[in-house]
Amino acid sequence: MNGKQRVIIENVKPRINCGKFPIKRVVNDNVSVEADIFCDGHDELSAEILYRRASDKNWSTVPLNYEVNDLWTGFFIIVAPENYVYTIRAWIDQFTTWYRDIEKRIEADTDYEVDLLSGAELIDEVLSEGKVMISEDREYLQNARDAFRSDVLSKIEKTESILSGQLVTIMQNYTIRKSVTMYDLELNVVVDRQKAAFSAWYEMFPRSAGKNTSDYGNLNDVIERLPYIAGMGFDVLYLPPVHPIGKTNRKGPNNSVGSAKGDPGSPWAIGSSDGGHKALHPKLGTFSDFKKLVDESRAQNIEIAMDIAFQCSPDHPYVTEHPEWFRKKADGSIQYAENPPKKYEDIFPLDFETDDWQSLWDELKSVFLFWIDKGIRIFRVDNPHTKSINFWGWVIGEIKKDYPDTIFLAEAFTRPKVMYQLAKQGFDQSYTYFTWRNTKEELTRYMEKLVNTEVVEFMRPNLWPNTPDILPEYLQVSGRPGFIIRLALAATLSSNYGIYGPAFELMESQPREPVSEEYLNSEKYEVKDWNIEDKNSLQRIIKQINHIRNDNPALHSNRSLRFHDINNDKIICYSKHTSDFSNVILVVVNLDPNHTQSGWIYFPVDQYDMSENSPYQVHDMLGGAYYLWNGSFNYVELNPGIIPVHIFKIRRKIRTERDFDYFT
Repeated sequence: MNGKQRVIIENVKPRINCGKFPIKRVVNDNVSVEADIFCDGHDELSAEILYRRASDKNWSTVPLNYEVNDLWTGFFIIVAPENYVYTIRAWIDQFTTWYRDIEKRIEADTDYEVDLLSGAELIDEVLSEGKVMISEDREYLQNARDAFRSDVLSKIEKTESILSGQLVTIMQNYTIRKSVTMYDLELNVVVDRQKAAFSAWYEMFPRSAGKNTSDYGNLNDVIERLPYIAGMGFDVLYLPPVHPIGKTNRKGPNNSVGSAKGDPGSPWAIGSSDGGHKALHPKLGTFSDFKKLVDESRAQNIEIAMDIAFQCSPDHPYVTEHPEWFRKKADGSIQYAENPPKKYEDIFPLDFETDDWQSLWDELKSVFLFWIDKGIRIFRVDNPHTKSINFWGWVIGEIKKDYPDTIFLAEAFTRPKVMYQLAKQGFDQSYTYFTWRNTKEELTRYMEKLVNTEVVEFMRPNLWPNTPDILPEYLQVSGRPGFIIRLALAATLSSNYGIYGPAFELMESQPREPVSEEYLNSEKYEVKDWNIEDKNSLQRIIKQINHIRNDNPALHSNRSLRFHDINNDKIICYSKHTSDFSNVILVVVNLDPNHTQSGWIYFPVDQYDMSENSPYQVHDMLGGAYYLWNGSFNYVELNPGIIPVHIFKIRRKIRTERDFDYFT
């Protein structure tokens, strides 16, 4: 401890688990930092953020600004695709304290001759410090110092530099830091590529890409489907497991026990005599076909995302080669997966408590590396919450040492703290409970939890209105308007979202049972024949919404999400904006798929760099209409039979030199 240090720094944010885990950003993001900083007595303080790229030795600095009640805030910008480090330092600012006090003495017209001499000494310290200084600044400081010590100058002449404010400006540029208090932690920022923060996912089963149900689709059929997917505006194509499927205890249609000849089984029952996690299902094609798919996808600005499901069918090579990696029951048989009363006899979970855990970890790491070598940089991980959490922290860290552009999506529908921990351990994106949040209150409370708390610093939500496992009750009963409502919410509430198609755009809505969230005749257990040319498809509106997302940078992030009051609980209203308010998007959604709803929105224009008294234009980018609004209260009406959503672009009124108005 240095007894001369008097400044206290505490409550630094963002800081995750006392600095154990990093926060997450992409290039051009701000890192907003705040802390409580104070000292004994009444001296003035100065504080700043120190930040650097992890590979640099030298710090850059930006000032922290005093707000209120000892709270200081500031920010720095991520400018390089590399991890960053930041911390805080603060000190007693002797010159600013002196300047504050002498201004008061001058105003009160008390004696301050001795104080001028003290100011001269402070200037001498700066001049003798050896700092690189602009010659004009040095000359100004010398003149001010000499004036303070002069016996012939008048009071006005001596204090001219103080009253003008120029002296304090120059002195602050050459601050001397004494008895500096450094925050005792260096905090980390993981900097990911842009797609970690902004992406649109499309999920499809390759085996259903053929011409009909008797034609088992292959990777070349998926290549033929790429223009369709790219045309809707998706930039990630997620494939369920593409590995060989086990035959033992293979499930039949609708997850029935026992299968008939020709039943394809679940792709998540991985492994057969044809191989395991490093093999392709023979009917899907060869690794040459896989490379062609990866290359053709990139040519259409799509990346392939692989499903990684660390579980095995009873026929997986691991079962015979490494029986120690599986948990045994009392009768000596291997424990299959179950979530009572559900049983999954076609799947053996891996035992992460095996004595041979290190070999298991190394092998699973090699699975990622195998597919990375095949050109994959995005992985959707199946049920990571049922595997060792520490394993994920280790393996993601290991992979990102050599492949920092890799993106991991956690498919974990479990307790919130477990989901948060997976994100802290390194998952770049996370599934959420959006799928079951339907009312205005549910959606508002849930999204505010994700974006207005520290969760936003480490967890990036990826919103899915449906998955092969989940046909939510809302989609079962809400018809076409309901699918559009859920699509618009997912695509605009979050900068990352996805749909399971073609089930979604073709509005598949029949459950296996009235109270079930499983699809009738689920594609998980059979090959489907999807008519993607159906004239009733949502293909066009999906394309519109993805186009809107791409063209409006306000929708590329979640941090600016704000909900707005409207006097109707059936309508939800929220906005997103860029930091300079050059792009402001206002979304209004009728959550009632059956009835027209209307209400008055409160959109506080003064918070968006707009005047309460100036009209502004709102452009409905879905419907195409333009409306002229005034002030903060405006009326909306949404008929779900026409379209249940407005996605407004706010266009502010500008007056030009030629004295006519236009909107920008």
